[in-house]
Parts: sequence; C-alpha cells; structure tokens
Amino acid sequence: MKATVADRPSEENVRIPAELPVLPLRDMVVYPFIIAPLSVARDISIQAVDRALADNRMILLTAQRDKDEDEPQDDDLYRMGTVAVIMRMLKLPDGRIRVLVQGVCRARITEVCHNRPHFVAKVERVDDDEHDPASIEKEALMRSTKRMLERSSSLGKNLPSEVMVIANNLEDPGRLADLTASNLDLKIDEAQGVLDSTEPIERLKQSHEFLKREMDLLSMQREIDSLARDEMDRSQREFYLRQQMKAIMMELGEGDELVEEIEQYREKVEKLKLPEAAATEFERQLKKLERMHPDSAESSTVRNYLDWLTGMPWDHRSKDNLDIAKARSILDEDHFGLEKIKERILEYLSVRKLSRKSKGPILCFVGPPGVGKTSLGRSIARALGRNFVRLSLGGVKDEAEIRGHRRTYVGAMPGRIIQGIHQAESSNPVFMLDEVDKIGSDYRGDPSAALLEVLDPEQNSTFRDHYLAVPYDLSDVMFITTANLLDPIQPAFRDRMEIIHLSGYTEEEKLVIARRHLVPRQIKDNGLKDEQIEIVDKALETLIRDYTREAGLRSLERAVGALCRKVARQVAEGKKSKVRIIGSSVKGYLGPSPVSREDMQKTDQVGLATGLAWTAVGGDVLFVEASTMPGKGQLILTGSLGDVMKESAHAALTYARARASELGIPEGFFEQNDIHVHVPEGAIPKDGPSAGITIASAMLSVFTNRTLRRDVAMTGEITLRGNVLPIGGVKEKVLAARRSGYSRVILPEGNRKNLEDIPKTLRRDVEFDFVSHVRDVFRIALGGEAGGAEPGTESEALGA
Repeated sequence: MKATVADRPSEENVRIPAELPVLPLRDMVVYPFIIAPLSVARDISIQAVDRALADNRMILLTAQRDKDEDEPQDDDLYRMGTVAVIMRMLKLPDGRIRVLVQGVCRARITEVCHNRPHFVAKVERVDDDEHDPASIEKEALMRSTKRMLERSSSLGKNLPSEVMVIANNLEDPGRLADLTASNLDLKIDEAQGVLDSTEPIERLKQSHEFLKREMDLLSMQREIDSLARDEMDRSQREFYLRQQMKAIMMELGEGDELVEEIEQYREKVEKLKLPEAAATEFERQLKKLERMHPDSAESSTVRNYLDWLTGMPWDHRSKDNLDIAKARSILDEDHFGLEKIKERILEYLSVRKLSRKSKGPILCFVGPPGVGKTSLGRSIARALGRNFVRLSLGGVKDEAEIRGHRRTYVGAMPGRIIQGIHQAESSNPVFMLDEVDKIGSDYRGDPSAALLEVLDPEQNSTFRDHYLAVPYDLSDVMFITTANLLDPIQPAFRDRMEIIHLSGYTEEEKLVIARRHLVPRQIKDNGLKDEQIEIVDKALETLIRDYTREAGLRSLERAVGALCRKVARQVAEGKKSKVRIIGSSVKGYLGPSPVSREDMQKTDQVGLATGLAWTAVGGDVLFVEASTMPGKGQLILTGSLGDVMKESAHAALTYARARASELGIPEGFFEQNDIHVHVPEGAIPKDGPSAGITIASAMLSVFTNRTLRRDVAMTGEITLRGNVLPIGGVKEKVLAARRSGYSRVILPEGNRKNLEDIPKTLRRDVEFDFVSHVRDVFRIALGGEAGGAEPGTESEALGA
C-alpha cells in the first residue's frame, strides 16, 4: 500500500460518533493520519460508503481475517480498526467506486449492530498510552528507523519523497511506527499487530523489526541483481571476443566451417535438456574444439565425441500405451498362446498406469530355438508403444563391447548399449539382449560382468560408458534377454533377471500359428496371392508331423516356404488356376519325409525301455537298450553317454544287485553275466540324471526276462535306495511323448505340481503315473515273461 501522511489535526477537536458504518478491507490495513486510495466493489462496501457520505463522511476501516471471503460475517472482522474520513469519491463505469480516505484515530468495535445491507457497529475511540518523551530508548529507535528508511530508499525501495520529509520531522514514536508500517509490504496479521498496539514505543519496535527484515531482503535482492548483471556482462564480453575471433579467422581464410560447426553444436544443446555432468563435459570439449586447428587429428576425435553426446536422446521418451485391453489385443494378434508372458507384460503395464516411477522389469525368455523369443520382444514393444532395439551377444568376448572404449584409443566408440539407445532415439525403448547364454570371455574382460551394472535396477540409473564418460540413465529401459539354456549363464547375471520359460509348441498350436501367421507371410514373401494358392490344414499337419522335428517353428516355416516356391514356379510358367495343396500332395512337392520319427514300438520287448529327454530344441523320446552275455559282471555303457548318465546306470545296477532276491533275479546272475547298456544314435552326446528309472527298467527287464510295455514312456532320477527324484523340462517331455503316440507317462511324484503348466488339451490323451520309488515304476512298466506270459502280468516279487 502506497500511502501519504496528512498533517495531524487536533485529535481533541475530532468527535467520533458512537455508531459508524464499517468498510471491510480485504488485504490492507489503514493507519491513523494516513491518506490512502481504496477500490470498492462489493455491494455491502458500496452501501457503507454511501451511508458515510450521507451522514458525516466518517467510516470505520477494518481488515478481514480471510481476504478470500466475499460475504464476511461478524467474526470475520478484526475488532481494532481505523476511523477515517472520506475525502473524495469517484464512481467508475463498471459499478465500482474509488475513494480517498484519511485515517483519524484508532477505534475498537464493541458491538456489531447489523451486517446487512452493510455493516454498522458501535465503536469506542482508542488513544495511545502515555510515554516518556525524553526517553533515550525512544530517541534511539526513532533515529535508527529514520536512518533505515533513508537507506532503504537508496537500496531501491519505492518511497514517496514526502514520506521521507514527514518522517524526518516527526517526533511522535507512535506516528513514526504507523508511517513506517504503512510503507512496508506486510502480511495482514503483521500489519494488524501494529494497529492493535497502543503503546508507542512497543509499536515502533515492531515496525523497526519489520523494516530491518525489509532491508535484508533489499540487500539480498541487490546482490542477486549484481550477480545477474555480472553474468550478463561476462556473456556479452564472450560474445564480443567470439565475434572478434571469427573476424580474425575470416581474414586469415580459416575456421569458417569450424565456427559454423560450433554454433550448430550450441544450437543442438539448447534444444536438449542435458544433465549437469553432461552439460559440463560438453562445454569443456567445445572450448577445446574452439582452440584447435580445424584440420588437426584431435579435432576430428572431439567432433565425433560431441556428435555422440548431442545425438543421445537425453530427454526424449516415448509415451507408453497404458490401454490394457489394446495391449492385450496386440499381443494376441502377434502371438498365439504364451499366456504367462502376456500376463507378465500386462501386469507391468498395470503398474505403470498406477505409478509412473516404477522401474523397468528385466525379463529373460528361456526356450528352444524358433519358439518366438525375439519376435515376442518386438510384439511387446508394439504393445507398449515403445521403440525396439535388438543386440545379439552371441560370441561377444570383449568387455568394451558393452562399456565402450576410452577416448584415448584410436577409433574409440561407445559400447553396444549406448549405441542401441542412440539407434532407438528414445531413453525408454524395449531393449532385447539376444543369446545371453552364448557370451564368451577372454583376456579382454568378461562381458557378463559388465552387464551386471546394465541389468541392475539399483545401478543402471547412473550407467557410465567409457566413451561418453558421463552417467546415462537406463532405469526407464525395458530390458529383455533371451537364452536357449540357463546353465551357461553366470549365477550373478542370472540373479538380476526374471526367468520366464518358453516351452515348445504342440502340434495343435503349430497348426494354428501356421494358419494365422506362417502361411500368409510366406505367400506374400514369395510373390503369390491368396487366389493363386491354398494350403489346407491336412497339408500343414503333414508338414508338422512328417517334415519337421523341432520345438519351434523355423523348419515348419521353411517347409511352407518351399511349397510356396514350388507353386510360384508354376505360376511363373503360366499356370492360371488356383493350386490347392492337400496332405497327400505334399510328398510330390517336397519328396520323402526327412524326419525319422521315434515312434512307439510295435511290440513289447525285453530290455527296451522308452525314456524322455529334454534337449536344446525341446523334448525328445530316448530308447534305452539293455542286454546280457556270459561274463564276470562287468557293466558296459555305450552311446556317447555323459558322466551323469553313466552314474545313473551304476546306481541302477547297484540297486538291482542289492535287492536281487526281492526282484526275482536268479542267484549268481551277476557273477556269470556282463551287462551292456546302449542308447541309440551314438553320435549324439547324451547326459543328465532323468534317464535313471529308464535305465533301471531296461536292466531289470533283462535280468528277469520280462517285457517292457511299449506304450509307457518314463523319466526320473534314481538313487541307490531306489527313490525317484524330480526332474526338469516336464512339459517338453510330455509333448515329445504325445507326439510319438505314447498313452502313458511315468513322472516323479515331485513333479506332480508341474502338471498344471501343461494345457488340458495335452493331458486329455495321456495317462500320468506319479511315482516316488522305483518299485512303482517296475510295477507299471514291466509286463509278463517273454515267450508266454501275457503283457502286463507281474510276479509277486515285483509287486512287493
């Protein structure tokens, strides 16, 4: 409030009426002897002014406790106010009025008579308390206040000149306090506190403290202004010197391109929101470039670095698609099945929808080749609305491939992670790290160890590439890794990832995928149209069953592509009619089936057990043959067996020898015979504990001359005491058994829980037996004696 001071009238001659209209003030306090302009807009305020003008031009000015209250009540007004005289009034075209008032004295509301149509209150005059005019404290306070008023004016405080004149001539501490407070930017409660005080010395102390605070603010403001002005002067000086340097270089015929290049770098950075560390490094390198000759070798190195630094998407992030239903439809459109992975992606989207600060998950898709791990990453990126970038780590042995090379080396480059982010052009892409199980290591470092920082959500927010040498935030990146096997991955590396297993596809799933995706894609890729070729479901089933043997879909797609190429040649040679490929015509196009299927045997045999194995390409059927011959009890193992599989054979033999009489094995059998165990396809290495019960069943079949049921497949690890331990890859093994026509599968009791992972459609045609001891395996798998007993009969010893 900018106010002026009136000459002091004789207070004794001013008579204050007992009742006065009240004008509530929103955000100001008017003091006695102060002349102030007021803007009046509310109806109750306008009517109070009209009433005062109609009576004696006197009105009580009092502040509201809440300035935002449009309809104040009695309790919303401060009790202490100022009686003022309305000196002038001006009506404005919009209905408001402007009044000029002069404070007369303090007055306290004793009773509010009524508040509508305007406030009217009974008031009593409040005079200042007596004080000692010769007090040294009073004199010191007044001198200090006057001096500070003068200094505040010199510091930039906007004080009218007449205020300083009047202040220097005042001898009353109370009036000096009111004058000081009226020219300060005080809060309502602070200004009202000065008005409420009737002790002149204390009131002057309050105003003195407020003035001192204002002085501190003015001093700080001047200091800030000075610093800003110095910075501006420095910037202008740098600009002037830069222009001079430009002119000199133009005269010398050098540096035109360099100057333009530097300006381009500066323009790039102005559009980027570089972190503080990156901005500091940018300025340092740019100043170094300015001092270099444009043709020097080092200037090229600095240019490359600045190109990388300014080319990174520091502040660019693609907006996530948080529509759960739309994301689900995209995932279903691109991939059939894979429900667990789809659920995990939708859970991540749901969390992002509720909390934008959630960190990106680090998923690891583990499964055989061709099941869609990489294409699933692209589908996830499309569902999220993010950019997609893929990095293959197979065969990478150099740690610098991940962290980058230091700029001291010739031809240094950032690591593959930073290159991928640069390629994605956003700071939150879906980043796929392919084949993490095939990372190597040598004397140049271990890339797996370097990836620990990249894939740790607690560390990757400050990932430091050796080339960039400044922290880069990877916490918004959604990392997805893929692997065929978990065993080669380092434990610390594996611990940072959420493992999701992708099993092989069933024949039914392959048929649906081929119909929806593979056939249309191959028709398009081979230049055909739908009206030129039709591949019926029976033909696809023939391809799946007789021409491919895999957990994934790559061989199936190649086979479909071969059919399309055959038809494309016919079309190119002039064939006009539509070619319809049925099941029986596949052989004419592709020749004999290249797949040798391990189908179920036609008869029950002695010493031939059917096991189930898990390989890198999915599940497979594994035959185990056992035979005996005269000898001294030696165990012969053939078929490229690994150490674990050999140990399983020895454990099975030890169990059989320890319980020979219980199992019905003739006395002295082991001292007179050698045992030979063979697993066909000897050129293929085989290992793992899950063939234990299969080897035991084949041995016991030979030892007791009993046939093994041909429709039973089994898997499980055996101990010396005959216990059957759980194994892995249950779904893949069940798929292999079903594919080969086995109707009964023996599994360890510990794997009963894994049955839930197998779709009901796969379980429909297969009977499952869960066993905890090898005796249960023998009871189910062993049939009658060869040459007479019916299949399925068993001795009392075997049933024990």
